Amino acid sequence: MQHSPGFLRLVEQAKQRIKECSAADVQARLARGERFHFIDVREDHEFWIDHAAGARHLGKGIIERDIETVVPDKQASIVLYCGGGYRSALVADALQQMGYTDVISMDGGIKAWRDAGYPIEKDKSI
Repeated sequence: MQHSPGFLRLVEQAKQRIKECSAADVQARLARGERFHFIDVREDHEFWIDHAAGARHLGKGIIERDIETVVPDKQASIVLYCGGGYRSALVADALQQMGYTDVISMDGGIKAWRDAGYPIEKDKSI
C-alpha cells in the first residue's frame, strides 16, 4: 500500500516515542506463556479475514474509547499490531498519552506474522 507523506511523517514521529518489537519477539513471549494483551487494531473486516492466533480485536477507530474497559490496569503489558506496523504505532502513542506504561507496537504487523508462518485464526462465521 502506498502511504501519503503526511501519514508517514505522523507515524515516524510516533515511532520516536514508542517501543516496537518483532513478530518473533511476540511469538517467543507467547511460547514462554507470558501474559499480555495481544490486540489487533485493524478494521473489523481485516480481523474477520484472519488474525494472529490468540489476538483480541479493538480497532483503531474505537480503541481509545474502549481500552479502559477492556484493559483497566494502566501498567498491564499490551502488544498491538495492524497490517504493517503503522497504525499500531499511532495507537501505541495514543495509549501512552492515556497513561498506559507498557505498550509495544509489533513492527511489520500481520504481514510479518504471516510471513513467519506463525499461527493464524480465521473467523468461522464468515
